Amino acid sequence: MSNSEPKAAAVPSAAREAEERTRDKVLGAVLEHGPVSAAELGERLGFTPAAVRRHLDALSGKGLIQVKLVRNSSSGAGRPARRYVLSPQGQAHLGNDYLDIATEALRQLGAALGPQAIEAFAAARFGKMEERYRPIVDAAGPDVGDRAQALAAELSKDGFVASTTMIGAGAKKSTLLSVQLCQAHCPIQGLATAYPVFCDKETEVFARLLDVDVRRLSTLSRGGHVCTTHIPVGRTRSAPQVPLRAETTQSTSIHQQERP
Repeated sequence: MSNSEPKAAAVPSAAREAEERTRDKVLGAVLEHGPVSAAELGERLGFTPAAVRRHLDALSGKGLIQVKLVRNSSSGAGRPARRYVLSPQGQAHLGNDYLDIATEALRQLGAALGPQAIEAFAAARFGKMEERYRPIVDAAGPDVGDRAQALAAELSKDGFVASTTMIGAGAKKSTLLSVQLCQAHCPIQGLATAYPVFCDKETEVFARLLDVDVRRLSTLSRGGHVCTTHIPVGRTRSAPQVPLRAETTQSTSIHQQERP
C-alpha cells in the first residue's frame, strides 16, 4: 500500500508540471506572434480551441498577457477582434536578459566610437523597416490618410498594435485635417527608454514614408500611455506648420484601444 502512495501523489504533480510547460509554450507564442488571436495560437501550437482559451484565461488571470481589440485593417467594419499581447508583467516573467545585453552592447559601442555610432545603428535598424514598408505604403496611393492606415497595418504586423484616427474631420479648411497614428505596444521600449534616438529615427522613417512632416506627441519610452504621432493630411512637407486642432474626430482605427 505504501509503495502505491508516492505514485498516486506523483500523478497530480506531473500533470501540473505538464500544464505549466504547456502554458509557458502559449506565453512564448504570444510573445513571438502577438498581437495574435486564440484561433491562430491553436493552429500554431496544435491545441484545441478549448485548451487554448483555458491557458489564455489562466495567463490573463496572472496578469501575464492582455487583450487588444483590433478592427479589420482594410474595412474597419464589424466587431473588433480579440488579440493577445504580452503585458509588462509578462515581459518580466520571461526575463529581460535580452534588454540588459543589448543595452550594454550599445553602451560599449558608444564608449568606443561615440554617440554617433549608436545613432548610425538606430538609423540602420529603421532603414530596414523603411525598405520593407515602402512598397506597401506606396501601394496605398497618394492620399496621406490612406498611406497612414497602410503604415499602421504594417506596424501592427510587427507587434506595435497601431491605429489611426482622423482629427478635424468637420473643419472648413482641408489644411486643418490630420491623422493621429497611435502605437499601443513597442517591442524595443526598453532600448528606446535608454536611447531616445531610436524613437527619433522611427519618426524620421514615418515622415519619409508618408512624405509629410510628422510630429511625435508622446512615446511609451518617455512615460506615455501610447506612442502618438501627429500627421498633417491637407498639406505637403514644404507647407508651414498648422496648429493641432481636435474639433471633431472620426475614427479609422484598425484596432480599438484604451485612451490615456
